[in-house]
Amino acid sequence: MTSAQRDFLPGRSARAAAQRAVDLMVVLLAPDPSASAVRSVLEAHGETSVELAPSDVASLREAAAELREVFAARDAAEAAGVLNRLLARYAHPPRLTDHADGFGWHLHVDADDDGPWGAWLVTSSALALAVLLSDRQAPPGGLCAASGCGKPFAHLGGGSPRRYCSTRCATRERVAAHRRDRSRTP
Repeated sequence: MTSAQRDFLPGRSARAAAQRAVDLMVVLLAPDPSASAVRSVLEAHGETSVELAPSDVASLREAAAELREVFAARDAAEAAGVLNRLLARYAHPPRLTDHADGFGWHLHVDADDDGPWGAWLVTSSALALAVLLSDRQAPPGGLCAASGCGKPFAHLGGGSPRRYCSTRCATRERVAAHRRDRSRTP
């Protein structure tokens, strides 16, 4: 796989890159993620010809654990601190590259065009999440508040900040609260 397929490409917004990070984190932070499950997420986000060795999955899993800290942040300042730490540790000076393979000019902040998967996930995701934070002046996402869930989600739209990763979790929590309230009333 060429790294041009793994980058923050023209036409791919920070929102799309943030959602890709969340979708990868959900798979990678589950117990024992398989290369095929990770590959499926990458392909669903437009990556092609993905080849992942077990060491690549392990590297991506470590990167996902580090990115989870951004979603666990309580406020914009804490999220910015985590993002700054990740960018200082992993990112290199931004550069434009075209790989001469038809993908066009795009931004790289990782070490090289065909760097390791884990570094790619941290740098491309941190860059996208930093853009979202600066646009909204709020954390770029959160962890689901539903009991027993805790999956990450990105704040991709306007309006009130989200508390749940999905409508399913939000509905389950509302129904549980309603049942608790009904059981308390005589």
